[in-house]
Amino acid sequence: MEIKPVKDVRIDPNMPVEKLIEIYGDIYGFMAGHIYESANILAEGLKESNVRILTFTGNLISTGLRGIITQLIEKKAFNVIITTCGALDHDIARSNGGIYFKGYFESDDENLYKNNIHRLGNVFIRIDDYGLKVEEFVKKLVKEAVKIKNEWGVYELLNLAGSMISDENSFLRASRNSGVDVFVPGWPDGAFGTDLFMESQKYKDFKVNYFIDMKKLSDIFFDEKEKATALIIGGGISKHHAIWWSQFRNGLDYVVYLTTASEWDGSLSGAMPREAITWGKVKPKAKKSIVYGDATITLPILAASILKVF
Repeated sequence: MEIKPVKDVRIDPNMPVEKLIEIYGDIYGFMAGHIYESANILAEGLKESNVRILTFTGNLISTGLRGIITQLIEKKAFNVIITTCGALDHDIARSNGGIYFKGYFESDDENLYKNNIHRLGNVFIRIDDYGLKVEEFVKKLVKEAVKIKNEWGVYELLNLAGSMISDENSFLRASRNSGVDVFVPGWPDGAFGTDLFMESQKYKDFKVNYFIDMKKLSDIFFDEKEKATALIIGGGISKHHAIWWSQFRNGLDYVVYLTTASEWDGSLSGAMPREAITWGKVKPKAKKSIVYGDATITLPILAASILKVF
């Protein structure tokens, strides 16, 4: 590895984002160098790869980052989306009139509870703007679905859901319009999945079959001829599903993790890309990086860099 000196930098308040990323490369310590490296990895990987994976956790869709994630999908920077049921819940709720408010971490939670307000970090969500919005939408979704067929893969249902959403900031709508499939391995773990179950009691022939999704995923990941790049935001099941399937193509060629989790507890969320090499989920010679920090801060910087490519 070539050793270069750290440089002192000066900031031009009018500089473009790409110049800021170059400056991070000069600042280098401590995560600045990782952002610079990640931007370069994604710029190369997304140009070189036919399989371009984006994973993210549901909490991010409760924030304004939802619009940036949607923008990346609209521009077809990624063609495989893996996320959580919470992401579906928040996208559907907000797409159907749910308003999420700026709140405080230090709030009185008992008082919020008495006033029918959910707290997600420092985001406030009125009860009527969440669960009921999702329930009403799922009722309409299943009613339309059974007119077409009885057995559905989750990604197929989400494609149909996207066609029923008019909100331009919806990642489900953007995925539908861009021909990008959305995979949610933990689909029962939230309002969307629970509401599907409730509707299945009404429509006895209606079935959700995740094996249909797994067949689609196998078609994507068992082809080793093309390179694969992943931007993995956060941890948990969405992260694992992406790297799990990647082992069937002998690992990812390019990968960037954005995380706040640490590896000392042995968790999957905190595991670094180098650990995934031992499982065959990341190739030994893959270009890889990890950025520790809140994705609501780090992703906008990297997204600006990615959108220069697309």
